[in-house]
Amino acid sequence: MTYEFIPKDTTLEAYRVQIQALRRLGPEGRLKMMFELSENLRELAVTGVRRRHPDYNDEKVMYAVLHLMVGEEVFRKLFPGVEVTY
Repeated sequence: MTYEFIPKDTTLEAYRVQIQALRRLGPEGRLKMMFELSENLRELAVTGVRRRHPDYNDEKVMYAVLHLMVGEEVFRKLFPGVEVTY
């Protein structure tokens, strides 16, 4: 087991327990967890945009979140002329 990726605020024992738990999940469980975490992150981004821009409709919120996800350069290529801030 490699120890180079242990977060500074995590003990070796806690790291071992975490790795064992992830192994018990198996590939499908880890994939499911990844999709859930991704969805949670998207929901947080939407909530943040809505709090900062209560005037944005659903479409504008979607554009702002996409802007956050892909960055300025890619967003401008995909949606030239769409103006949003996040």
